[in-house]
Amino acid sequence: MGLFFEILKSINNPNQQGSVDQLSSVMNAVQQVGATRGINSSTLQTVMSALSGLIRPALQESRGLPSTENLVTQLGSGNFGAPTLPSFMTPQLQQQMVQVIAQKTGLSASTLQALLPGVITTAMGFLGMGASKPGVGGGNSVLNAFLDSDRDGDTDLGDVFKFAGRFLNLPR
Repeated sequence: MGLFFEILKSINNPNQQGSVDQLSSVMNAVQQVGATRGINSSTLQTVMSALSGLIRPALQESRGLPSTENLVTQLGSGNFGAPTLPSFMTPQLQQQMVQVIAQKTGLSASTLQALLPGVITTAMGFLGMGASKPGVGGGNSVLNAFLDSDRDGDTDLGDVFKFAGRFLNLPR
């Protein structure tokens, strides 16, 4: 729940890009990505949880590089559910993601291959909400919280998905 609180802080901070409209857009996009594949909210939450543990190490490797924060901000600022994968998504990492998520959800590899680009860009949408507005200094507090491995599991994107749905009062 800690990561969701960080998103709420970004919504309330006028110097950060987070807004209720952006949170709503990300949630609508992830639900639409799932709906096009016939995946319910509960399974999407499991997908997002598994995704957290898989993309965190890739983003941690490039932590501190301006390109990492720029990538998250760029992917998280609009085209949610886009059919493109970020540059850090090597074919090996994609295959690992498909295998791990398939084991946790029971979804087929082909379904996950089609689902991955959309859920990854929506995950970046959540993480991008902590970016500073143009002309304002500072880093991305949501991304930093997500990459902080000392948080003992408080950085689960599945929890963010669940709590954002409750916050926005979306049907489940």
